[in-house]
Amino acid sequence: MSVSKRGSCLEAIDIFVLAGGLGTRIRPVLGELPKILAPILGRPYLAYLLEWLERFGARRVVLGLGHRAQAVIEYLEDAQPSTRIEVATVIEPSPLGTAGAIRFARGALRSDPVLIMNGDSFTDADLCAFVDHHRAAKTIGTMLCAEVDNAGRYGRVELDQSGRIGGFIEKDSNFHGTALISTGVYLLSANLLDDIAASGAASIERDVFERLPSGTLAAFAGRFRFIDIGTPESLALAATVVDSGSAN
Repeated sequence: MSVSKRGSCLEAIDIFVLAGGLGTRIRPVLGELPKILAPILGRPYLAYLLEWLERFGARRVVLGLGHRAQAVIEYLEDAQPSTRIEVATVIEPSPLGTAGAIRFARGALRSDPVLIMNGDSFTDADLCAFVDHHRAAKTIGTMLCAEVDNAGRYGRVELDQSGRIGGFIEKDSNFHGTALISTGVYLLSANLLDDIAASGAASIERDVFERLPSGTLAAFAGRFRFIDIGTPESLALAATVVDSGSAN
């Protein structure tokens, strides 16, 4: 992706990063270090993430923290990441799930829409094109989807005839083909966020998205590079995606 595709599209959009998980799969490597501080080429993943978001004009990021939140706060205070982004933190009293984390943080999210993203994955998609697609679709939400090979380790996303989200297929380790997956990056309207906040939903995927009528959500899909840093195997490969994505 070239720098020319990046600009100020996130300047007025709050970004909420879901980073409160326990990180049980990656704990043998990280110990008590939270996933968002996982070291990649000697730097914490959070440093790459903030620099990457700033390239699209981001000015305000809210971190939804939980497990080992103090370590993240100390990093922000001590390292003083070299970005112009205002970083706010919201600390869950206990694990609430992805939808629960949004409900807990709803009062800190001011824009319409809000960019929601998982704090343990990265995709090199053009976020300005993503924003443009969402605004043109005029939907309550848009999901960023990546086409990946050997998609059996992920749940799959099906599109309807209009290119919107038609349904979801559970993870199937016997599936070895190419398919679309959710990257865990969404643009959600204030109305949808209010509905989530008023609900008892725990998982944004199962309790919110999968219960919406087919075609409710738009999809921004492409052959993007995607990495989930939540396992030792994928963390070992993260540098090839994260470093080049933030440097371009």
